[in-house]
Amino acid sequence: MSTTFQSPVAAELRNFLVFKRSLGYRYGRAEYTLHEFDRFLVGYVEENPKWQMDRAAIAWLGSKPARKPVSVSMDAAVLRQLFAYLRRLPHLNLVEPHWPSLPTESAFVPHHLTEGDILKLLGLCRELSGPAFRSRMYRALLLTLYCTGIRFGEALRLRLRDVDVRNGVLFIETFKGRARWVPFHCTLARELDRYLRERLKYAPATPDTRFFVGINRRELPVKTAHGTLRRLFTRAGLKPEKGRAGPRPYDFRHAFAVQRLTRWYRQGVDLHARLPWLSAYMGHVDIVGTETYLNATPELMELAANRLHRRYQNTRDAEGSAE
Repeated sequence: MSTTFQSPVAAELRNFLVFKRSLGYRYGRAEYTLHEFDRFLVGYVEENPKWQMDRAAIAWLGSKPARKPVSVSMDAAVLRQLFAYLRRLPHLNLVEPHWPSLPTESAFVPHHLTEGDILKLLGLCRELSGPAFRSRMYRALLLTLYCTGIRFGEALRLRLRDVDVRNGVLFIETFKGRARWVPFHCTLARELDRYLRERLKYAPATPDTRFFVGINRRELPVKTAHGTLRRLFTRAGLKPEKGRAGPRPYDFRHAFAVQRLTRWYRQGVDLHARLPWLSAYMGHVDIVGTETYLNATPELMELAANRLHRRYQNTRDAEGSAE
């Protein structure tokens, strides 16, 4: 995105963006927020010649009645960081706004994708129109998301140098403060190897080029990939034609975490000891971030109930034999 701003504080917005990125933050979504705020300021200043920055910030947040409160809260978080930066500049003499009380967590309930759902989606990949490479690419993307649990954006940012098919490992560059190695199963390695052979024929290949590429043969844009996966969800009967109901690409990550937890339950392992493993694998800073994915499913509830029943039965038998 262009870093050109047009409002009276254009230079400050641009410098703030440069400052955040100098600290190692990608600040991609926040850049969109800053540009939106900048466009609002242009009109706001014309209508309010004696405008003040604090009032403009609150007015902008209040200009979004159709948006969900948690989305407005995310925009407010960017503005708070901006004001913290601007207060260090002596020539502005800013007044801190009275920030509204907004929720910081989304109430969106993840959609649990079953193995049957995944198989249906894989089958629909074969029916995608366009070059044959397109169906192979989306099959590889879908399997990568489901089998590794990496974030949607992380998958699209993978470069050829980040994918080691021979050793079965991905390298995920720093995102949300943590870079990591993500090992994967040999079955996924075979799938990615087949895709890679087709990808090398289809598009230019250097260590720095993207692993997943679209029609432009350079990258797979987020909007394009998101739209295609949405259509696959709809054709699979998992999502309506319109609206936010149903699965999102991010729900592959949730499905991975639930599947891993379910397998550990079946194996009878100590979940409290294993959760830090899952947290590190998924790139979370702490275990709290991992727990958000581990919502109960009917199968998990049944497994937990069976384990509790066995423990209770063993305890009762032991007490009976002691008598």
